[in-house]
Amino acid sequence: MKRVLVTGGSRGIGAATVKAFAEKGHRVAFIYHTNHAAATRVAAETGALPFSCDLADTAALDAVWPQIVAALGGAPEILVNNAGVSDTRLSRDVDDATWQRLLNTNLTAAFALCRLAQVSMIANGWGRIVNIGSMWGKVGASMEVAYSAAKAGLRGLTMALAKELGPSGITVNCVEPGVIQTDMNSCYDEATLAALADETPLCRLGTPEDVAAAVAFLASNEAAFITGQCLGVDGGFAI
Repeated sequence: MKRVLVTGGSRGIGAATVKAFAEKGHRVAFIYHTNHAAATRVAAETGALPFSCDLADTAALDAVWPQIVAALGGAPEILVNNAGVSDTRLSRDVDDATWQRLLNTNLTAAFALCRLAQVSMIANGWGRIVNIGSMWGKVGASMEVAYSAAKAGLRGLTMALAKELGPSGITVNCVEPGVIQTDMNSCYDEATLAALADETPLCRLGTPEDVAAAVAFLASNEAAFITGQCLGVDGGFAI
C-alpha cells in the first residue's frame, strides 16, 4: 500500500484516478477547489481523504500540505498533478490576470507540489510523480494559448525533474490526454464533439478511466524503468 495524492480529484480525470488507486488498496488523499458536493461523493465512494485548496495560491498549498501528510500518515509516495483550468479566447484578448491564473493552476502548482513531495521521496529512495498535461501542450491549440503554454511547460518540468530525481529512485512522467468526456469539454455542442471524435483515429472520445489507467500504470512497479516520458492518451489525435 502506498500513500497517494491526486489534485483536482473531485471530478473527471481526477476522480477516476482517485478511484483507480483506491481500488488497488492505496491510501489516497485528493485536493479540490470549491465543488464540495462532488468531493464528498468521491470521498464516500472511495474512502479517499478530501482537502479543499486553491492551487493557484502557493501559500494556501503550503498551509494544507502538513494536514495532508498527517492524514495520510506520512508524505505522499505517489503524486498525481491533475488539477487544471482552461480558457478559450483569442490570444489578444487574454488579460494578465487570466494568463497568470492558468499558469499558476496548471503549472506552478504542479512544480510547488513536486518541490514538497520530493523531500521524503528522496529520503526513501522511491517515488512516482505523474503530471497530467494535454495534447495541446504538444501541438498547441488555437484560442487556447495560455492553456497550451502551461501544458507545454509541464512537458519541460517532467523531463527536467526526471533527470534530476532519477538517481534518487523517483520516476517522473506526463500523461497527455486528448478530447476526454469531462466537464472541461462540456462547453462544446454535440456536433462539435462528434467532429472531434471523427478526427480521432480511434473514432471516439476518451473517458476519464482511459487516462486513469495510464496514470496507475506509470505509478506501478511495472513502470519502474520508465521516466521522463510524455504519454499521449488521445486516441491518436495528436499524431
